[in-house]
Amino acid sequence: MSDPNLSSFIWSVADLLRGDYKQSEYGKVILPFTVLRRLDCVLEPTKVAVLAEKETREAAGLNPEAFLLRKSGQFFYNTSPLDLKKLMGDQDHIGENLRAYMQAFSPAVRDIFESFDFHTQIDKLAKSGLLYLVTEKFANIDLHPEVVSNAQMGAVFEELIRKFAELSNETAGEHFTPREVIRLMVNLLFIEDDQVLTRPGVVRSIYDPTAGTGGMLSVADEHLSSLNPSARLVMYGQELNPESYAICKADMLIKGQDVANIIFGNTLSADGLHGKHFDYMLSNPPFGVEWKKIEKDIRKEAAQLGYNGRFGPGLPRVSDGSLLFLLHLISKMRPAVDGGSRFGIVLNGSPLFTGGAGSGESEIRRYVLENDLVEAIIGLPTDMFYNTGISTYVWIVSNRKPAARRGKVQLIDASSFWQRMRKSLGSKRKELSPEHIEDITRLFGRFKKSTRDGVPISRIFNNEDFGYWTITVERPQRDAAGQIVLGSKGKGKGKPMPDSSLRDTENVPLSENVETYFKREVLPHAPDAWIDHDKTKVGCEIPFNRHFYVFKPPRPLAEIDAELKGVTDRILTMIGGLTK
Repeated sequence: MSDPNLSSFIWSVADLLRGDYKQSEYGKVILPFTVLRRLDCVLEPTKVAVLAEKETREAAGLNPEAFLLRKSGQFFYNTSPLDLKKLMGDQDHIGENLRAYMQAFSPAVRDIFESFDFHTQIDKLAKSGLLYLVTEKFANIDLHPEVVSNAQMGAVFEELIRKFAELSNETAGEHFTPREVIRLMVNLLFIEDDQVLTRPGVVRSIYDPTAGTGGMLSVADEHLSSLNPSARLVMYGQELNPESYAICKADMLIKGQDVANIIFGNTLSADGLHGKHFDYMLSNPPFGVEWKKIEKDIRKEAAQLGYNGRFGPGLPRVSDGSLLFLLHLISKMRPAVDGGSRFGIVLNGSPLFTGGAGSGESEIRRYVLENDLVEAIIGLPTDMFYNTGISTYVWIVSNRKPAARRGKVQLIDASSFWQRMRKSLGSKRKELSPEHIEDITRLFGRFKKSTRDGVPISRIFNNEDFGYWTITVERPQRDAAGQIVLGSKGKGKGKPMPDSSLRDTENVPLSENVETYFKREVLPHAPDAWIDHDKTKVGCEIPFNRHFYVFKPPRPLAEIDAELKGVTDRILTMIGGLTK
């Protein structure tokens, strides 16, 4: 069966489910059955040898697992004499035989079906009288590797995942990132390494701590394969949602990846790949999600491990954990002496500027800028994601910046790079065309200041341009006669006493001398003021929109008056018509 028709054939199973299942639930049946049939076909050539090996090793009193993996030639095996074709021979016992067959898979595969909650679907199909019909349908699909390659199978699975995400778009955004956004991120991630990645037999690792259904990992793999068919990308990920985890793990298994690298659980409170480092990383963490449920674990790690853990630079407010994912990814970077790492992460606007000097957010920004880790931040259009219409930003972070980028940050405003979708999906109304992706990639690759129609779209800054001193400006207390009140004891003895009601703060750019600023901006208005240097803090913010703001002068008053008069005249005419 040719690849273009394969997914539509699998999709025809939906005709059987219609009525007993909601459209948004089709995936709960079709995805695990697709995985089951693929594994069934992959293991068929070695099935007899695996069963014989099991008997031999168990007779010798040995744990057969390692031997069975070697015999199967895969990262998994099955020790049941049954397969889907044989299951068709006993219609009356299809349910119990199907369960026995699934239980005979190696633990990693059983974990996939348990996370799919596939046993519940078997019960539901059996009650509806559909179990035999659906199993028969899949038993007749030829998914043998010589007919459908890993790459083709992966593409089919991706297409099915996309279709189901669209059908249940009310939750798709939580576990599904638009493919064109991923393609843009992958382009930006690999662009500086194209020469290295085209070498024969190159092997690289990639990691997604919020893997969802594995879309980011898959698109990265496709991209690298297009650059270099002999290259190999070893994929790692962790995911909190059981069904998304099952889909991701199944997708990796179908593509010939080691599914032991895909971990279930909360990345922030229970890092499943502790101590591992990666060449590349991608992530689209949940926007603005509070971390109160895992606050105890996070604060404990921060307090006990400091910079030896993940959260040494600081902790953001509990209401938004986005920057925790940024710190987590930084901790997973391969040391620069070992080749370094690059990663892309999608964040909302809050991590750019929330929190004043000394706050957790500001300290995290300060850490990444002082360590010269931020290569670029790209502002995307609104309405790009399924579950939110807000502005989003792609951060490209690296500890192996090219020489030209060292000490610099590039900001790209791509908010006008979009086309309207033919059909909205949840909050997603806009998309990036391939031309938009190429355009943004080119702007990033050129690393130059750029304008279009007089409007800036790419700007280059020094790291320190985003830093500032927050100084506390004090003014003296005065008595009823207007005389300055002096301190009578301690360090303040004989010095003016500060009046807390007159206290103010000023933000002074790091590039400017504080005293010079104070003399120019403060003393002319308050000659009796002074700076309390003990309260001075360093802050960092990235006011993205301010750097791309272009002032548009208001229209002439006469033009506005004429327009208002025209509107007033029309209203009077309409009222006159009603009174006749």
